[in-house]
Amino acid sequence: MEIVHWPLYALRLRTPRLELRLPGPAELDELAAVAAAGVHDPERMPFSIAWTDAEPRERGRATFQHVLGTIGDWRPERWTLSLAVSCDGRVVGRQDISAHDFAVTREATTGSWLGLAHQGNGLGTEMRAAITHLAFECLGARAVTSAAMLDNPASLRVSEKLGYRPDGIEVISVRGAARTLRRLRLDRADWTAHRTVPVEVGGLDGCRGLFGL
Repeated sequence: MEIVHWPLYALRLRTPRLELRLPGPAELDELAAVAAAGVHDPERMPFSIAWTDAEPRERGRATFQHVLGTIGDWRPERWTLSLAVSCDGRVVGRQDISAHDFAVTREATTGSWLGLAHQGNGLGTEMRAAITHLAFECLGARAVTSAAMLDNPASLRVSEKLGYRPDGIEVISVRGAARTLRRLRLDRADWTAHRTVPVEVGGLDGCRGLFGL
């Protein structure tokens, strides 16, 4: 069934192994189950907001509600696109991109996670490559930013492979302790120089106005 009033449901980003799409109820329930099953070693906290500290059932429910909330809160001047990432037809994680006043700044921020069972095989690089392609090639971004804890080498390696450069550090409070966050920045020239993952985009027609373009 065609969703006339929310064309973002037709948007598809495809890499050699992945498809990224705004999840409908069935895919969203699957995404919630992946979150409930675990995203990282509970002894570590790779996120600036400790959302994964919740019990599995609550963690899954919060994931479901978060994605629905991004749709309900969407404004062309302030938006978050939260996509389910599928590999071989199974949901394996989530990739977000968000921006404030994108039409003016042409800058956006990304965030993501993969279920524990799907980490360590390069999927994180592919899903980030897909979302940066959408930002630069399709939406005309000038820069995309990200961040990772200094003790999260896997995330930092993904950023390095895709051409991000260090953009300073920030000390934040997580679980009541001081943690150091590395800010990262990818401009158009570095994105172009480091493109190695082919990305196909479908269903973008009708969506541009929602991004403020």
